[in-house]
Amino acid sequence: MKRRQFITLLGGAAAWPLAARAQPTGKVARVGFLGNNLDGPLSGPGYKNFLSELQKLGFTEGQNLVMEYRRVDEGTPRAFAGANELAAAKAEVLVANGAEIALQAAAAVRPVVPIVMMASGYDPIARGYVSSLARPGGNVTGLFYRTPDLSVKQLELLAEAFPDRTRVGVLWDSLSADQFAAAEGAAGSMRLSLRPFKLENPPYNFDGAFTTLVRDEVKMLLVLSSPFFILNRVHIAELAVRHGLPSMFIFKDYVEAGGLMSYGVDTLPQYRRAASYVAKILRGAQPAELPVEELDNFEFALNLKTAKALGVVLPTSILLRADEVIE
Repeated sequence: MKRRQFITLLGGAAAWPLAARAQPTGKVARVGFLGNNLDGPLSGPGYKNFLSELQKLGFTEGQNLVMEYRRVDEGTPRAFAGANELAAAKAEVLVANGAEIALQAAAAVRPVVPIVMMASGYDPIARGYVSSLARPGGNVTGLFYRTPDLSVKQLELLAEAFPDRTRVGVLWDSLSADQFAAAEGAAGSMRLSLRPFKLENPPYNFDGAFTTLVRDEVKMLLVLSSPFFILNRVHIAELAVRHGLPSMFIFKDYVEAGGLMSYGVDTLPQYRRAASYVAKILRGAQPAELPVEELDNFEFALNLKTAKALGVVLPTSILLRADEVIE
């Protein structure tokens, strides 16, 4: 049940006159989108939101809009090849969604194409893709959220929910390295002992990871954000319950799949905001003129069915802070 609702920031798009939203007669816009498998729980619904918002802004696929999609979760060579294919197809804007590989591939195409990023798992300012939030410079703008900071907050919530448990297993991979570094740096001040397990070479062996963590006598589990993790969210949640480990994730989809808790960003509004950036660029705006947005629409979700299965009672302070509780 919903405890409070997030109200989407409408930004400048809401203020545009309706007449300004009309695409010139006969003009067909071309947009390339780089992201993960559309069968995923986040990418599929998000992409539909993106197309729906573009339609509201005057760009309808099959009429005055050509959309092409390429995956970036099938290895670096395929990601770069996909970006080059989109550029060769005369995409006027490239959307780079998710892990840094999407933006790396988009930024490498020649000639340079305007890019709208939806950055997850890395800081585009620290990595040099944009100069600042207010003045991005260059050909990249868009949205991002500080995933490493979220991992620290996730640890804090675990520590508050289970103050008598201090040994935390951490599942991470190369795509979540920044998150792990942030969690590792903050664990000492929370008097938590981390027991990390890095997964490599997809498809990942989650059963083996849990066997190792349980052997190391971990008492809680932090699962960091990776596109290779969320596709296996049901299995990960089942393993956590089977081994008696209260678990923390980044997306609510994990909690809906049986995980205990999640704290992160509601990603669906991000796709709508990205569409507004694309529409502005298609109408002549330059990426350097469009400030980058840092998302802060955080949500905290709990699954009380899972708590019961684990035999744990969550403190009232945790229950009161939840935005959504599955009962």
